[in-house]
Amino acid sequence: MAVLTHDSLLREIDAGHLVIEPLERDQVGVASIDLTLGDEIRVIERGPEPIDIADDSDYRDHTRVASLADPYVLEPGATIHGITRERIRLPGNLCGFLEGRSRFARLGLMIHVTSALVQPGVYNRQVLEMSNVSGHPLRIHAGVRICQLVVMRTEGEAFYRGRFADQDRI
Repeated sequence: MAVLTHDSLLREIDAGHLVIEPLERDQVGVASIDLTLGDEIRVIERGPEPIDIADDSDYRDHTRVASLADPYVLEPGATIHGITRERIRLPGNLCGFLEGRSRFARLGLMIHVTSALVQPGVYNRQVLEMSNVSGHPLRIHAGVRICQLVVMRTEGEAFYRGRFADQDRI
């Protein structure tokens, strides 16, 4: 697998193979594409009982959707789900990895807990598992270029058709 750089990313976009909607061309960097945080987050509710981690666990049973019309204060040690404003379509021969941006990582914001892989063949918005690993509260704003997508060529082709293949909401 090889990471696509600026010119290769633009060629894939111009050919219609890699689709990111909406996209401003200045979001395409040296070897990644900046993605922005959408207008909603999902907040994990604190309950009296531990959450079971099992095959039938559903995060929606333990979270609520909140608007980012006003900034959200992410407390130290807390995790929320964000979603990219952009909808991404990858062909079967491209995959991606979501990465945080160093400017925010240096302040203690992690963009994903474990699920950084963007599968080949997706056409969806990407959910971000945002955690504050600093000792200070962080104010989260909608519309900020919060993360980046690193795109890679796959060996062979594949098309993701799993549980989150068509996610458009958190």
